[in-house]
Amino acid sequence: MGQKHEVRLDNTGEVFPCTEDQNVLCGMERLGRKGIPVGCRGGGCGVCKIHVLEGRYTTRRMSRACVSEEEEAAGIVLACKVFPLSNLNVHVVGQMKKCVMRTVVPGSPPMVGPNPGAAPAYEPGEQRGNDCGQVFLPVQGG
Repeated sequence: MGQKHEVRLDNTGEVFPCTEDQNVLCGMERLGRKGIPVGCRGGGCGVCKIHVLEGRYTTRRMSRACVSEEEEAAGIVLACKVFPLSNLNVHVVGQMKKCVMRTVVPGSPPMVGPNPGAAPAYEPGEQRGNDCGQVFLPVQGG
């Protein structure tokens, strides 16, 4: 397991732990927020777009249809493809913003699993993990 860092959501002030070998989206899910959309988890849908305001991080491949080179250079990236190398301060943007800003109902379960309508950023039939320890396999004949 990699070194643990703190990620702060600038929108709400919430802080959660995230290790260097875990993407920021997985850490956000552990907040237990109902309705946080997770999309494809493969960097291809753009649902989990964030703006990194402070801190060092590394990224994995993201679709240029979701994040341009200019956006990436400015720190606008996808939470499913960002791995912290230090504490981070991030601002949630795009489709996920309204869900993060929503009032949390105590005891409500988090949304888990991929968004059924999201298009993955990989070839059909390819087995992929979601970096959160779960593996989703494509549906055959669907």
